[in-house]
Amino acid sequence: MFDFLIEGFGVALSPLNLGLAFLGALLGTLFGALPGIGPINGIAILMPLAYTLGLPAESALILLAGIYTGAEYGGRMSSILLNVPGDAGAVMTTLDGHPLAKQGMAGPALGLSAVSSFVGATIAIIGLTLFAPLLAEVAVMFGPAEFFALMIFAFSSMAVMMGKDPVKTAIGAVLGVLIATVGVDGGTGVMRFTFGMPELYDGVDFVVMIIGLFAISEILLMLEHAHRRDADDEMPPLGRVFVSLKEVLHCKGAMGRSGLLGFIIGVLPGTGASVAGAVSYTTEKRLSDKDGTFGKGDMRGLAAPEAANNASAAGSFVPMLTLGIPGSGTTAVLLGALMLYNITPGPMMFTERPEVAGGLIASLYIGNIVLLALNLPLAGVFARVLTIPRWVLVPAIAILAFVGVYQLHSDLTAIYLMLIIGVFGYLLRKLGFSLAPVILGYVLGGLMEQNLRRALSISGGDVGILWQSGISLGLWIAAAALLVLPWLVPKLLAGRSRRHAG
Repeated sequence: MFDFLIEGFGVALSPLNLGLAFLGALLGTLFGALPGIGPINGIAILMPLAYTLGLPAESALILLAGIYTGAEYGGRMSSILLNVPGDAGAVMTTLDGHPLAKQGMAGPALGLSAVSSFVGATIAIIGLTLFAPLLAEVAVMFGPAEFFALMIFAFSSMAVMMGKDPVKTAIGAVLGVLIATVGVDGGTGVMRFTFGMPELYDGVDFVVMIIGLFAISEILLMLEHAHRRDADDEMPPLGRVFVSLKEVLHCKGAMGRSGLLGFIIGVLPGTGASVAGAVSYTTEKRLSDKDGTFGKGDMRGLAAPEAANNASAAGSFVPMLTLGIPGSGTTAVLLGALMLYNITPGPMMFTERPEVAGGLIASLYIGNIVLLALNLPLAGVFARVLTIPRWVLVPAIAILAFVGVYQLHSDLTAIYLMLIIGVFGYLLRKLGFSLAPVILGYVLGGLMEQNLRRALSISGGDVGILWQSGISLGLWIAAAALLVLPWLVPKLLAGRSRRHAG
């Protein structure tokens, strides 16, 4: 295990990769600070540029992973200063972060959030180092039937834990799977949903899908809200940015518990930082809110979701690297980035491409230290990003999106398809759908179909192979439990309370 990590540091500490880790951390913080951009849009915009520049797979992944973790740091700025979450994972940060800013504690709140993010990410990266190689050894025993059952479990956990409306989450995932079926069927040669267009014979390109679904839909939303001005647009003064040791020690329990909880939630497929932040905040409130100060500017209420968000981001790399199953919407995009390089994430990557897996894990250690060093002294500088007007921001994002897609394809059809997908994503967001289940369904749909066909071809068409082994049967039971328990437990508790009342 430690030999594997040493080899990874040898990759991550090369001048090129060290510079890319720093650049990713810097750009990620900037993307995260801008409300609505977030890690997925940042990665979607820069991924085609990294690929066309000819960066090696491990270098491109280090850059994109730095953007991911940096955006989790940066998302706290608009949450604390403007009461506007930088992304879904920073929603819970607003509850105590903005009240602290209004009390003249904006600087210490930013400093504490940086320290909490560092602690949570460190806990999760250590967990990733310890458990990813072990899980990879177990995953080697997985066959097509086990991988199919694992993907059913991933969809079940996604439907239950991602978003407030499980039905909309499930519909989004199904839409993603349907988009994944576009193109020539590899098994039969049948054209599926191509509408006679040769450009769709190879399916919907991953980069076109990502940039259209996230970047273009975000541009349309920005244009829609360009004329609105909120009362909270005025930033409070920062004052001192460095948080005191006493304030950090006051929150040490919240940071430790939430970091561990965030890592566990991040490992579950399809959950992400928003779930980790919500669960950690409510848990910490039950444990620590003796005086009713949570929601009014309690530093523990700020530290808990910040530690959990970053721990979840690092934890979501575990299923991606070991099982080829994305732990969040952002790691689904990173999974697609690996596929651009013809690398199949999974247990064999640790032996076949150790420089990619090891280099990524080692770069997370380096990037975490870089992010703390950037965010403590430069919080005031990063906060100025929030003052960028939309008339500058929207064209800049649009130019990067169009250039990225055209560089990869040199075809106007890809641009038109990107715009169509962007309008589709915009309509979904207006109807209250989360886009993360759509991209997870798109990424997992093709893999699920491939493993189902392989399993049935091995068994000669006998569907019993899908639950024959102990591993696949356990995953089927876990998936069923995830779907049934959230509906069953409240009914049992309600019946029990009625009996007690009687």
